[in-house]
Amino acid sequence: MLINNKEQALHAPTALAVILLEQGFDPAKVAVLINGEIVPKNKLAETMVDDDDSVEVVSFVGGG
Repeated sequence: MLINNKEQALHAPTALAVILLEQGFDPAKVAVLINGEIVPKNKLAETMVDDDDSVEVVSFVGGG
């Protein structure tokens, strides 16, 4: 799988919420796309990611 353009090996399909936590992301503070499609926050735990998927994680940053 690619996560933010970095290769990451998966040995089995894994829930997106698990991947986010393993990568140090707070699921409440990010937006996630899998293969270019936005994943709703209420679907993070049930959305499975496979080795051939591309995951983009976007964090929100405040500023002025």
